[in-house]
Amino acid sequence: MDLTLFIQQFLNGLSIGSVYAIFALGYTLVFSILGIINFAHGAIFTLGAYFTYTLTGGAFGFNGILANAKLPIQLPFIIALFLGSILAGLAGLVVERLAFRPLRKRGADPLLTLVSSLGAGVIIVNLIQLLVGAESYTFESNIYGNLPVSVNFGTVDRPIAIRTVQIIIFGVSALIVAGLTYLINYTKIGKALQAVAEDATTASLLGINTEQYITFTFFLSGFLGGAAGTLVGSS
Repeated sequence: MDLTLFIQQFLNGLSIGSVYAIFALGYTLVFSILGIINFAHGAIFTLGAYFTYTLTGGAFGFNGILANAKLPIQLPFIIALFLGSILAGLAGLVVERLAFRPLRKRGADPLLTLVSSLGAGVIIVNLIQLLVGAESYTFESNIYGNLPVSVNFGTVDRPIAIRTVQIIIFGVSALIVAGLTYLINYTKIGKALQAVAEDATTASLLGINTEQYITFTFFLSGFLGGAAGTLVGSS
């Protein structure tokens, strides 16, 4: 393989892989606490992209209850990404409250919780289709401002062109991963989350409010899923 092509594909792979990492971290957080896979996470991933698309002033199509709807404001992409991820995190809280908490309070079999999360994901997807239809939506071409389409990491004779959007995606993903790493390893919240993940009962006996941290975990998971969905949707 040509060295130029190899470097180009390597940098492209970093961009794609960084988004996958954010998405997977959302799964891992819930699994580490409850020991189950949250199948609604994929739907939260989709919601994040829709939230950000709406906040950036995107208009919906001719299908669904919100046909031709559009917000009167148009936020910058970075702000919309942050707010859309927060809204996705709040959607994660709703899923936890309705699909997980009642079964957890009853001490239900983990398999039932898994099925419940799958049902919650199906409901969210169908709700999206009911509101905005099943058609595809794309962010505006200038969503990142007046930046060049690509950046040359090579020379004039041997160009290694990487799309600017992929560089931004990798940079944002790296910041999110770095922030999450700091939160988990160097803050009291992170230490408490590690304790709950290790043994929720013992953590509760030591004075840690396990329910509060489980709720926070779902919010953080939804935030990560929403951010990943937006980054994929904008690529």
